[in-house]
Order: sequence, then C-alpha cells, then structure tokens
Amino acid sequence: MTRIIVVDGSSVTRAILARILQDEVSNAEVYPCATGEEALALLRQSKFDLISTALMLPDMDGLELSRHVRASKGHSYIPVIVVSGDADSRLLREGFEAGVTDYFDKSQGYKAFGGFIRSFIQRHSGLVGRILFVEDSATAAAVTQKILEKHGLKVTRLANAEDAVVLMQPHERGSGTALDEYDMVITDFYLEGDMTGGDLLHAIRAKLHLSQQEMPVLVLTSTEDQSTQVEVFHAGANDFVSKPIVEEVLIARVRALLLIKHQYDALKEQTEAMRWIAVTDSLTGVRSKRYLVDNGEEYIRNSANQPVWGVLIDIDHFKQINDTLGHITGDHVLAEMGEQLNKSFKDSMVVRFGGEEFCILVPNMQAEQMLERAEKLRREVAQLRPANVNITVSIGLACSCDHPDEPLTRFLALADKALYRAKESGRNRVYLYAKEGPIPSPWNESETEVPNPLSNYNH
Repeated sequence: MTRIIVVDGSSVTRAILARILQDEVSNAEVYPCATGEEALALLRQSKFDLISTALMLPDMDGLELSRHVRASKGHSYIPVIVVSGDADSRLLREGFEAGVTDYFDKSQGYKAFGGFIRSFIQRHSGLVGRILFVEDSATAAAVTQKILEKHGLKVTRLANAEDAVVLMQPHERGSGTALDEYDMVITDFYLEGDMTGGDLLHAIRAKLHLSQQEMPVLVLTSTEDQSTQVEVFHAGANDFVSKPIVEEVLIARVRALLLIKHQYDALKEQTEAMRWIAVTDSLTGVRSKRYLVDNGEEYIRNSANQPVWGVLIDIDHFKQINDTLGHITGDHVLAEMGEQLNKSFKDSMVVRFGGEEFCILVPNMQAEQMLERAEKLRREVAQLRPANVNITVSIGLACSCDHPDEPLTRFLALADKALYRAKESGRNRVYLYAKEGPIPSPWNESETEVPNPLSNYNH
C-alpha cells in the first residue's frame, strides 16, 4: 500500500482529494488531516510514504509542517508536496529551506491533482533494493549497514572483494546471475586482501560484463584526492561517497542508483514482453510460424531435447465451420484450440502452422508416451466443443529417433505425410511416420467416428 497523508483545513477539500487519490493511485491508503499537528501525530505513530499539504492550515502553514517533518526521526526523507493556488516568491524562496519536495498548482483542478500524484509516486518510489555491501572494517560496516537497513534496504555484507566475486559468479548459483540476487553494489575502495575495491569494480565490468545500468556500483572512499576520484570512475563506478558517511548523502546517492537499476529492469522486461508479442500468434496465443522458422532448427538439433517429436495437428472440416457458421465462430474455435494446446503441451514449442493447422515440437519423449499424449489430446479436443461447435483433429507424428539428421523442413514434411494419411483414412485419428512409412496409432481401429461440426450447434 502507498500510505498518503492529506492535510487541508477544509473538510470538503479533504474528502475530494482523498477520493481522487484512491481512484487515481493504485493501492492508495489515504489519511485525511485537518491540521498540521494531526499529521505530525500520525507520523509519530506509523510509517507513511507521502504528505500532501495545503499552504495555509489552521494551526501552521505548509512550510512549517515540512520543517517539522524534516526534523522528525523516522520521516525526515518522506516527500512533502505543497498544494497552492499561488506559488509566490516566499513559497519558492523558502520552500527549499523548508524541505518541500514539489508543488502543485490547485488552479489546474482536482482531477489533475490525482494524475500529478500518480506520476510523482512513479518517479519517486520508495527505497526498494538488495545491496551487496563490501567493507572490511566491522565498525564502519555496522554503521553503514544500519543506515541502509533503516531505510528498508536488504543488505548482504562481505569483508573482502574475493568473496564478492565468487558470490557473483553465475556458476556458483546454477543458472542464476548477480542480476537475480542484487540491485547494486556498495564497496569500500581500499580493502584488505589481494583485491581492492578497484579490482572488484574491474571484475564486475570486465569479467562479469555487467554494465553501469545492469549493476550500479557506489564506492566509499576516505580520500578527497581528485586523482583517486578519477580512478574510481575509470574503474567503472557510477558514483562515490566520501567518508565519514553522511546519511543524507549516502541515501540520496543510493536512491539515484537504484532508480537507474529499476528503470533498466523495467525496460528489459518491456523489451522481453514486446519480443514475445512479436513471436506470438495474436488469435490463438501460441507461437507464430516466424518463431518456428527462427528457432525450430536449433530446437531439434539440441541434444538436451532428444528425442524430439514433430506433431502436426489439423482441425477436421474447418472450412465447413467458416463457410456455414462464419469466420468469427471459426476464430473462436481457433482461439480455444490454441488455449488447449498451450495447456496440454507446456513443456513444448507450440506453433500456429497456418490456417487451422498447428505444429508442436515435443522434447524428451519416448514413442509410447508420445502416442498416449497424442491420443489424449485427440480425445480432449473431441470433448472441447469450442464456441459450441463439435470438432475433431487429425494428428501426424514424426520422431527424430526414426529420422535423425533431417533438417526442420524435411522433418515436418514427414509429420505432414502422416497427417495426410490420417485425414485420408477418415480423420479423427493419429498416424506416425515411422522408418517404413506412415502407420496408424494402435488406438485408431476402435474410434473412427467423425461428428458433424454443425450437429447440436446452438445459434
């Protein structure tokens, strides 16, 4: 929850602002206060994330309230926004000294206030992060770690750079990387042992290949020497803080670097999401044929996937559905079919091959298991009745164990031949293209009926 205090002498204004914030800010918990003293009493009782205050209050003005907040023990860093219809010279001049974070011109209207606060929270999110802290002095480490943890940060402290490099190595944590465990590194520049803080920086940038956006590094140094400061930046640091540590300076630098890290992570996540959107069929939710073309060859060659099965699936009499019930109904059928395939083959590459035809590459499957899965899918589809339409599927299989070293195109062509034989033999059945050619599934003999897709259809 984002806990917000709204301070205003007008009960009407407080009610309006509270409602707007609850509507505009997700997970907002709003605490209206009529006076500055009420707000300060709340701050003494609990933790809050933001204060919005009118400039003129019954017992004090917004600038005085801000000064009290900055002087408080637990909320000296909380953002304070002054809401005023007149940003006069006094407000602009004294606001900085009073610790005001930002202003909102209430002449823009209440609705604009909600958008302003929402944007502000996105840009000034609280301190959230995991810190790898390298400091050889136990005393200095205890003081700094206490500051960081007081602001809600999770800290892992190590005494030397050698241990830090080992901890950040990908092979030490299976397939994970330092990016999975930490948001930034804070290190003393002068460390006991063979490796200095500068060596650690070099290892992070040159050995682990983590950029300043992927893994921000803040260096603590006890020297004011400019050449050392230049050396720190050349080694790959994002920023430095001089000892003795000043809490306000340290937290400001950490906040700025965590913002860089979080923005990088958000952009990376967005890029990955866009990549998947680009290779996903929008109607069915399975992968697009482009994805199969780009990745299928490597997939069937990967030794970890052997044996690989190529599965081609065709919806029986689909043209009749489109021609009689319309393409919208046909699209509903395809969408539900895609959903069923994604659910049934989570471990596989499911692709829309074209029209009403789907392709699946299934890894690590023996023949008996694969035939059972294909038959299970065939029965499930017969019971699916997407868009209230009776459908069945014909399925063709080919295995890399029978056809090793075949390129993707040839491999799927063999599965297509098995599919063709399944349709030619009456549909609603499974065929396998073995070494000697297409052969039927053992279950085909007892289940040959193909229902009319229009039977029992309710318009």
